[in-house]
Amino acid sequence: MKAKDVKRPTDRDVGLSILKINKSEARQRTKDGSPPTGSPPAPAVNLDAPLDPAPVSRAQRQPDGRYGADQGREPDLPSYTPRSVDDVDFDEEAFQSALAGSASGGAKGEEVCGTVISHESDGVYVDIGGKAPGWLPRQECGFGVVTDVAAQFPQGKQLKVLVTGEQNAEGMVTVSCRALMVRDSWTTVTRLAQETAVVQAVISGFNRGGCTCTVEGLRGFIPRSQLVDGDNHSALVGKTLGVTVLEANPKTSKLVLSEKQASRTQRFAELNVGDLVTGQVSGLKRFGYFVDLGPISGLLHQRCISAGHIRDLREVFTMGETVSALVTDVDAVRGRIALNTALLENLPGEILVAKAEVMGQAEQRAERARAALFQEHQQKQELQAPLSGDDSSA
Repeated sequence: MKAKDVKRPTDRDVGLSILKINKSEARQRTKDGSPPTGSPPAPAVNLDAPLDPAPVSRAQRQPDGRYGADQGREPDLPSYTPRSVDDVDFDEEAFQSALAGSASGGAKGEEVCGTVISHESDGVYVDIGGKAPGWLPRQECGFGVVTDVAAQFPQGKQLKVLVTGEQNAEGMVTVSCRALMVRDSWTTVTRLAQETAVVQAVISGFNRGGCTCTVEGLRGFIPRSQLVDGDNHSALVGKTLGVTVLEANPKTSKLVLSEKQASRTQRFAELNVGDLVTGQVSGLKRFGYFVDLGPISGLLHQRCISAGHIRDLREVFTMGETVSALVTDVDAVRGRIALNTALLENLPGEILVAKAEVMGQAEQRAERARAALFQEHQQKQELQAPLSGDDSSA
């Protein structure tokens, strides 16, 4: 190589070489964790030491070390002008309008009114006044199976629904007609239980303990002990029975019913004072007989058996014997029915010597007996009227 071919380095090449070396050393020190060369380490910060005063420029410091005339003055801040309500882009009216536009149309558990606006194969869209319509699934359209949603819920139909689900991302809530009907049905059966009223139940199934049924759209149960024909309860499926509500608990969905109690209630409603009834002797006590009148029993007291003297009750009627008697009192609240056979006698003690004749002519003798019975009741009312008048005047 000749000397003339050697290129002499310029100042620019030397500077670039020094810069590359410095970068390489800085990169190595960063990896090692040591401070860079030529830079003094950062002084330790004493957190307990008082804060230093704000730095003062060399122009503000006087030759003798004192500060200038601006010593102690606050630094000048830019002027601030408060904004008025008119300057605010989103005022109160716009805020209320935004709230109204984001309303869901009903909270969960709330009863709302709506209008059917469209149909789907598995449900109905209902306008309930929110930013999005409510969704009514097919299975929530009512009791039982809804086969034709469009026919049962035509467009424009007004209906009441219960909000059963929270709103989704689109603001749509789930609503239900069935849930509202169930709530109303529990209110109805609870009232019927308090009134001991008779309601019709359709028997839907049976098991060893009794029969299942449907009352006001709700599933109920009738124990075998509360069925009139409990021994043949499997044959009752598909039939309609009159029942009363023994227990109604909407929290546990427990609905217990009784056919026997309903039969007693109906029987009491059918009986009136002066009616002639026929039954069998089902019990003998020292004070009289119990007569089975079907779902209820009446009491034939020893004073009402005959106008003659009776030495022993067993010499008049026996267990299981058929007896015809007049109803003299009906107390549905206490469940008592008073019977009388003495009014069927033409002569005092006739039933003791000619019982078969008296029982055979019970229908004809009952007409005369009713007249005497009503006359007796009228006399009692006339005797009670002056006493009640004296009490009111006092």
